[in-house]
Amino acid sequence: MLIIDAHLDLSMNALQWNRDLIASVYTIRTREQRMSGKGRAGGTVAFPEMRQGRIALSFATVLSRSTGTTVPYYDFDSPTQAHGMARGQLAYYHALQRMGLIRMIEDATGLDDLWGDWERWEASGAAPGQEPPLGFVLSMEGADPILDPAQLEEWTDLGLRALGLTHYGPGRYAGGTGTEKGLTDLGRAILPEMERLGVLCDLTHMSDQAFWQALEIYNGPVLASHNNCRALVPHQRQFSDDQIRAIAERDGVIGAAMDIWMVVPGWTFADAGKRNVFLSQVIDHIDHVCKITGSTRHIAIGTDLDGGFGLEQSPADLDTIADLQKIPDLLRQRGYGEEDIAAICHGNWLRLLRETWAGR
Repeated sequence: MLIIDAHLDLSMNALQWNRDLIASVYTIRTREQRMSGKGRAGGTVAFPEMRQGRIALSFATVLSRSTGTTVPYYDFDSPTQAHGMARGQLAYYHALQRMGLIRMIEDATGLDDLWGDWERWEASGAAPGQEPPLGFVLSMEGADPILDPAQLEEWTDLGLRALGLTHYGPGRYAGGTGTEKGLTDLGRAILPEMERLGVLCDLTHMSDQAFWQALEIYNGPVLASHNNCRALVPHQRQFSDDQIRAIAERDGVIGAAMDIWMVVPGWTFADAGKRNVFLSQVIDHIDHVCKITGSTRHIAIGTDLDGGFGLEQSPADLDTIADLQKIPDLLRQRGYGEEDIAAICHGNWLRLLRETWAGR
């Protein structure tokens, strides 16, 4: 089954974590064995395993914050520094494309070409090592690197197609996870520009206040690239049933995330490494979205598997991202039919992109 993953922090891992993602996960783990720190020697994502797992298309992020709270790898003292880092992350993707390893997907024609290549490869017998290039849709997690709303058009010219206004903490454009802050003046100003330019609004990480304010201002297509259900894991980082319904009413899509503190209630970082959470419990979140929206149309995959953690914070039955191929069978065990499984694994993201780009 071909898979689309709506959230991978690939360039951040390559540059800030100094990981050569062209090498395998196992080579990267070996190189990091003597490194201390969260996630080191335990990464789960690299290009060979993405190809093995048939992750044909990903929303690949640039991530660089300037929130005033210095956090290693993420946060910078000024918006200009954040901007420079984000442009460097974009340059990394462009270098990969120049080498023929990936394709940056910016429009419906490019999407259909890529997807057709992967479908033909799979139909031909799926010979390992002969896969088409990985497809990347450029997304930005947290709008801090955009110096002002007028600069958004420059970013879209560079390929930006999805934008989340905030991350953790008090972003320049909106309050994020762990805050009670709504949209800032910058946030209110950039949303009409996003709508004008056809940029998908990623509601992930928005505070409750910012979430509802954004839906009042922005009338374009929405998604939540990597988000789980507050009804199952009570935490502000997850979305309430009302928020999930609001996304569905806009015909948006939610990507089920794999960071296990978001999968089961009561997990704390003191539990890291115990690995007592499984992919079947991610399916619980998929089930919940289907139940409250009445269909499989609004749920998909958005793993965030490389979002600053590794095996210690991943489902126990997942060694690398290639193990996303276990999801179709887990869905079959829950009674999902083949059309619904295909929708969850890739079809819903394809539909959202095609509809967005048809009107862009």
